[in-house]
Amino acid sequence: MKHIYLNLKRFDVPPEFGGVNRLAPVKDWGAAVVQGTQEALKKYDPAKVEFVQYLPEAHLLSAAAALDPDSPVKLGSQSVYRMDTAVGGNFGAFTTNRPASIVKAMGCAGTLIGHCEERNDKKGVLAEAGCTDMSAVDRLLNQEIKCAQAQGLDVLYCIGETSEEQADWENVLGRQLDEGLKGVDKAHVVIGYEPVWSIGPGKTPADKPYIQKIARFVKERTGGLDVVYGGGLKADNAAMLASIEEIDGGLIALTQFTGEIGFYPEQYLEIIRLYLGE
Repeated sequence: MKHIYLNLKRFDVPPEFGGVNRLAPVKDWGAAVVQGTQEALKKYDPAKVEFVQYLPEAHLLSAAAALDPDSPVKLGSQSVYRMDTAVGGNFGAFTTNRPASIVKAMGCAGTLIGHCEERNDKKGVLAEAGCTDMSAVDRLLNQEIKCAQAQGLDVLYCIGETSEEQADWENVLGRQLDEGLKGVDKAHVVIGYEPVWSIGPGKTPADKPYIQKIARFVKERTGGLDVVYGGGLKADNAAMLASIEEIDGGLIALTQFTGEIGFYPEQYLEIIRLYLGE
């Protein structure tokens, strides 16, 4: 099974506010993403590839309303909180947080946990508190995974090493996997590998041998979990990533990196075509 994930980050912000949303008015943005992609994705065999789109919470309802009855698109949230509501327990005292229960109720099938941007936020909070034990981040993410799975959500769990950690990548990634996946149902987890050291303008992208090395390590460490590349999947690396047997898909974000940068449905579909070769 191949997995094509779309992380739409905060691509909903209009240009006049410093964002990159040229796709649709904010109120229609989630629906526009779904409507611009789902019909073309129906040509792919759902037994061979799945398509999950992670949207900011504000857009999940309009995206869910835009899904066709036979849509191949699955919706996901951008992480969940580490605690949840419960019958006979906490019924909603989660101001500012996103419990897995509401994510499920809004129509999501999965969630994205441990993305490098989420990890950076948690690291920053812990650093302010004087905590230098970065395994605490993985323990918090483990709690999120367990809450997500308790609501029946599939999880894309992201791991990755920074430039400062690259020389010790095996221990860093091993800790993220061991702590993050402790006691979870691995049957409903896919690993997303983000080489943080190579992501961003002016940085050298990870090459095929390096990605293959990491994917093999992850599969061995986890007992064979599927691994997707979160570097991410683009038009210019789609063929290379498709040639790596150990990579089971990719994570797409921006589709245009020059000019009017942003996410564009037709470019997203072209990246998928290039990767799948169809």
